[in-house]
Amino acid sequence: MFFPALIVYFETVLKISSYDKIFNAGYVFMCFFSVPAGLLFYIGTSAFSEKKNKTIYIASISCLTFYYAAQMTYFKIFSTFASLYFFIGAGKAAQFADVLADAVFRNIHMIVLILIPLVLSLVFIKKMKFPKITGRNMKISAAAAFCLQVFVVMMVLSSDNGMLSSSYLYTETFLVVDSIDRFGLLTTGRLDIQNIMKNSEVFASESEPAVAEEVPTETNPHEEKPVSVEEEEKEAEFNVMNVDFEHLASIEGNKEIKEMHEYFGGLKPTEKNKYTGMFKGKNLIMITAEGFSPYAVDEELTPTLYKMQQEGFRFTDFYTPLWGVSTSDGEYVACTSLLPKEGIWSFYKSSENYMPFAMGNQLKNLNYATNAYHDHYFDYYFRNLSHPNLGYTYKGLGSGLDVTETWPESDIEMMELTIPEYADNQPFHTYYMTVSGHLQYTFSGNYIASKNRSLVEELPYSERVKAYLACNIELDRAMELLIKKLEEKGIADDTLIAISPDHYPYGLEKAEISELAGHEISSEFDLYKGIFILWSKGMEPVEINKTCSSLDIIPTLSNLMGVEYDSRLLMGRDILSDSEPLVMFSDRSWVTDKAYFDAKTGTAAAKEGQSIDDSYVEEISSQVKDKFKYSAKILDDDYYRIVLGNK
Repeated sequence: MFFPALIVYFETVLKISSYDKIFNAGYVFMCFFSVPAGLLFYIGTSAFSEKKNKTIYIASISCLTFYYAAQMTYFKIFSTFASLYFFIGAGKAAQFADVLADAVFRNIHMIVLILIPLVLSLVFIKKMKFPKITGRNMKISAAAAFCLQVFVVMMVLSSDNGMLSSSYLYTETFLVVDSIDRFGLLTTGRLDIQNIMKNSEVFASESEPAVAEEVPTETNPHEEKPVSVEEEEKEAEFNVMNVDFEHLASIEGNKEIKEMHEYFGGLKPTEKNKYTGMFKGKNLIMITAEGFSPYAVDEELTPTLYKMQQEGFRFTDFYTPLWGVSTSDGEYVACTSLLPKEGIWSFYKSSENYMPFAMGNQLKNLNYATNAYHDHYFDYYFRNLSHPNLGYTYKGLGSGLDVTETWPESDIEMMELTIPEYADNQPFHTYYMTVSGHLQYTFSGNYIASKNRSLVEELPYSERVKAYLACNIELDRAMELLIKKLEEKGIADDTLIAISPDHYPYGLEKAEISELAGHEISSEFDLYKGIFILWSKGMEPVEINKTCSSLDIIPTLSNLMGVEYDSRLLMGRDILSDSEPLVMFSDRSWVTDKAYFDAKTGTAAAKEGQSIDDSYVEEISSQVKDKFKYSAKILDDDYYRIVLGNK
């Protein structure tokens, strides 16, 4: 029972380090899963000669120690755990050595606890005995492991209550943070491998034409069909394209694709509205700002951002959920209006797909000059593959953008170098992924924080909060420079600027974010409150009180720019339309105009002045599950190519 006890020990330390609640139903599942896993380790360290068994034991306990310590540290940096898919780009992580060192230092007491079994083993290894067990005992141990595994799996599958049930987590989705809380790290690792293998099968089959071979030669699924004047008038009121989902479903031989046609065909599109085409033909600059927060906007400290927020569309109930791959998934959501698929790098995967609704592709088709820039390494998260596929000529540090290599790099310098490349080539659409706001928030290991330290020195905040604000001063001054250059060219009032975060500043502890906000951040919903700045010089300010999120950015911009898009094929909704609001989080929690729903606890709370019942909660929860399901299928099946590839 040594290895089962050891795994329980590691899992307990990890839970203490990472979760508020330790001893829950998930802890029981974890303990049960630890026994068969531990028995397998026992067999592996007892099947050979004593010398080999001892070597295998040291290797095993070393790997376990590294795995748990690495995941614990990763969580402290990114507020999520690393899927094994992360290691396809792990080589790039070396550039964050200072961030890693800071996380280890702040978490050293928990890492020491993880190291204790390995240290004791190395000290007493000569006194430990590892005799070879008999074949009979090995078979008994293997049979016991198998039976216990079947038993605990059956327990999990019978736990089918609630939105985020154990059965749903185990069989239908891969939510790494919730899975570790419910089943433990080792079981989650196994589920992760299964998820990657399943995706590998999907990737391998993508070259096979899913529809073309099954469509009769005399039938064109995209053929224009004659419609009545009444239908034309009705259709013109909605943001839809000429896609006959009913016809596509009727000729589709693939069951899953047919189901998708039926799903999207049954959705209600969003209506066009008084803002439709408000910026048609104008320039668009879209910015995903690293670690940006509404609490970084201040009239005196960041006056340009404050001015833009006050003078543009002001979204008072905007959320920026945190996803599995932090920055990359946050960027993916803002640029595609699709929910990321758990366990993989969705943006990297999308580089193989047809992505017609990305603003780069939409506006490039209208003869816009489309450019994208990132002031850190150009190939981090494989942006060198994903961003050109979104319709951009892409440059980053190391490939066309010669910003000074610091950590982090300067957003101001990025603006200085890039604005001349597009400002005289109208109409243009430019996309930026900034980096100056990146953690870690210290003055010793962060170049931007150190650069702007004197500007925050006298503020009544703790050291790390000051460092965070110093980083955002760089973004503010980059925006000041951008607007100044647009004004000099006489095109500031012909340019729409959209700024949103990739995620909340998880480099700060919750108490530090509360300090920054000036009030206690008491819930996950509060933690994910974000900001969306949408501004053009000279526009009339508009306050929007609708509940919305980064998932809604692409349909909102598409409507404002007056481009043709199909609102049924996006997971977000035009914020400025009369569509029902829906904000979704990775754990399947949600917020609407009527209620908050916490999927972890299975509880819903009506907003002030609203009343809800169980049927409402079930209906919205079902919508949320469907959106995650079909968003993943869009990615897996390259669905946009199937539906719109010939248009």
